Amino acid sequence: MELETIISEPNKYSVNELNAIRTSIENMNKYNQIEILRILHNNDKCVINENKYGIHVNLSDVETVTIDELLTYIKYVNTQESTLHTFEQQKEDFKNIYFMKDNKDNS
Repeated sequence: MELETIISEPNKYSVNELNAIRTSIENMNKYNQIEILRILHNNDKCVINENKYGIHVNLSDVETVTIDELLTYIKYVNTQESTLHTFEQQKEDFKNIYFMKDNKDNS
């Protein structure tokens, strides 16, 4: 009988980069965290542990391709939030300029 050892190739990301990814995922809202979990769940080799405190994943064991997908999604979410913030600020500016009672009286 021959024993086959499978050595998983570590990903190319440093501990600091993985901590930054973890922090950005923790700061996301629940909907986005569920999408992150779907990305992780699509990887058959990714071990996902769940207990009463939440879901835990060791990112150092996750393949580089999956972490690249996570980074792409994180970038997408950050871009969406930035765009939304810009539009909300623009909307607030228009509201202050055109719909303030004092401005109507001065015209």
